[in-house]
Amino acid sequence: MSGVMIVTGGSRGIGAAIARGAGARGWHVCVDYRRHGAEAEAVAAEIVAGGGTAVAVQADVSVEADVVRLFQEADERLGPVAALVNNAGIDLPVAVAEVTAEQAQSLFATNAFGPVLCAREAVRRMSTARGGSGGVIVNVSSIAALYGGMPGDVIYAGSKAAVDALTLGLAREVAGQGVRVCGVRPGMTATEMWGDSGMSLDEVQRRAEAFVPLGRVGTPEEIAGAVLWLCSAEAGYVTGAIINVSGGREINIPPSG
Repeated sequence: MSGVMIVTGGSRGIGAAIARGAGARGWHVCVDYRRHGAEAEAVAAEIVAGGGTAVAVQADVSVEADVVRLFQEADERLGPVAALVNNAGIDLPVAVAEVTAEQAQSLFATNAFGPVLCAREAVRRMSTARGGSGGVIVNVSSIAALYGGMPGDVIYAGSKAAVDALTLGLAREVAGQGVRVCGVRPGMTATEMWGDSGMSLDEVQRRAEAFVPLGRVGTPEEIAGAVLWLCSAEAGYVTGAIINVSGGREINIPPSG
């Protein structure tokens, strides 16, 4: 399966690994980014250098007008979208007792409302009931959605639980319209997001050794592999499924988180 794929938050980490892998598999990739333009352009350039097709487009998925423009640019520059990967996300470690309304709204705007807006635009184009040719949506959630997150990360976990609910409900809603909807729940993964939240990768590795049965953090490429399989023809009979790619984190959750 190939065609046009939009990867939100595609400039770094898991999103960049998904974009690179998609390009190598023959997808025409739209690399969405909010702030990291140079990195997004570098990802697109790497895909093109490998013989693929890719463009970088700036759009903040929490802003409706940006989402509409993102899909319009993908239409114009690459063609009809066949796959959407809702990967863009932010973290804001803060205790519930300390959070402001603005902080909570910002986190949910990107992590939960953004996927809704992007899914809306994708379904409008993909749905066979609307003249489309079908397609697939993969939502990148988090293993934290299953257990509520570590202390100080509860709001993030809640936003990802919303993504899981979107995945399941939307899968039912569009199953008869040629659109598959699936999800992936990453566990502790070596990405820049940890540094953005003030935690070093060494500390993340120590936590992984304590909490993850496989005893290590995952790589962005390991998460990307699951996402790209769900987007492939091999997963043509899969919808409403959410795959845990967490080193077994969900089977080893101590009461302390």
